[in-house]
Amino acid sequence: MNFETRTGPDLGDAAPVYPAATVPEWYRDAKLGFFVHWGLYSVPAWAPAHPPGGVPAEDAYAHHQYAEWYANTVRIPGSPTWRRHQEIYGPGCSYEDLADRWDAGGFDADAFVGELVGAGARYVVPTTKHHDGFCLWDTATTTFNAARRGPRRDLIGEFHDATRRAGARFGVYYSGALDWHVGDFPPIESDTDLFRFRRHDDAFARYAAAQLEELVTRFRPDVLWNDIEWPDGGKGAQEHGLAALFRRYFEAVPDGAINDRWGVPRHGYLTREYTHVEGVLDTPWESTRGLGYSFGYNQAEDATHSLSGAALIRLLADVVSKNGNLLINVGPRADGSIPDLQLAAMRELGAWLRRDGDAVYGTRPWVRAAEETGAPRAYTARPGIVNVIALDPAAGLLDLPVDLAEGTARWADGSLAGFERRADGGVDVVIPDALRGDAAAAVSITMNP
Repeated sequence: MNFETRTGPDLGDAAPVYPAATVPEWYRDAKLGFFVHWGLYSVPAWAPAHPPGGVPAEDAYAHHQYAEWYANTVRIPGSPTWRRHQEIYGPGCSYEDLADRWDAGGFDADAFVGELVGAGARYVVPTTKHHDGFCLWDTATTTFNAARRGPRRDLIGEFHDATRRAGARFGVYYSGALDWHVGDFPPIESDTDLFRFRRHDDAFARYAAAQLEELVTRFRPDVLWNDIEWPDGGKGAQEHGLAALFRRYFEAVPDGAINDRWGVPRHGYLTREYTHVEGVLDTPWESTRGLGYSFGYNQAEDATHSLSGAALIRLLADVVSKNGNLLINVGPRADGSIPDLQLAAMRELGAWLRRDGDAVYGTRPWVRAAEETGAPRAYTARPGIVNVIALDPAAGLLDLPVDLAEGTARWADGSLAGFERRADGGVDVVIPDALRGDAAAAVSITMNP
């Protein structure tokens, strides 16, 4: 879903002046971040497993693939989630009652973040509050939070401290548009409802602003990742309005980054969710998705629904070649442990990046992302160097075009790449036997002056 096109009410001459939101170089260099969707929805940890080809549009919300939407889906009578909730928890148990059943006793922030950084993450973005309104930090705005109920821990504080200790950048996800805990709308059952059934009043705008202000004051996040939109009541020139919030944020974090899901005529980088981008985008952007079809942990999913390590590596290479970052999501169990299926893919990605990370980190797109014919590959570039990431090393040969044929080619270990010159002026690089079983292999071409 991409929401950057909606800009809220037309305020005319009363429209506020927004500060510049340049995408910082650290963010463009980082290339890989990890989302962490962990919350009250991790207690039931369930959504209908996504069938091949998806579900009809009219059933998309009743059969929502995102487990983190449980609080909405469970309110749709007759939905699979509604039926399962009655069977397991009984009709007298509301979604919010699950807060007192949440045991996060298996969560070790340093070990958890260590796995993310070990997988190659340069920034970490946990969900501080999803659409259900349950806050994961010790907020003064509501008692519906993890410090007062369930875990009785300031989980975002723990995430923040562990991420800083690990040397990674720290960001926060915040649901600005939706908070089902403080609203009385019916369940969302269509894309139209998504923008209709939510609060825009001044009181809710102040509530959202107070929460975001707390997060900025306490954690100085390197990334503000808002979801879907912002209440229209907070889009004016007020001190609790979004323009003023942005101004204070950039004063506190001058090299901070914001995304595009605010519903105002100012944004930082673009986001694309479960979307394939065809070519190089001029504007820095971020691809985001879960390792499976859900962001929150969905116990109904198995390996057939989840990216393998090889697929994850190839996804990262594709995104980076097109001027993007990958924000891949891990969805832990309620106790704070990472499911084995996700962990295996993460560790495979980390091992590949430890060898071929120079073809990813700190790079920029080349003149094109790939080739329309020949062996599948992804291009990235540094000054004087073009990296070619072979996405099918088993083929044994990587055909380089004429405009790369005169460079010096080396593998990650520094060894020269063997090649065979073709009649058309290009060359075929011979992929070493040791690399042919890998998901991808990067060769760097130093361009001769």
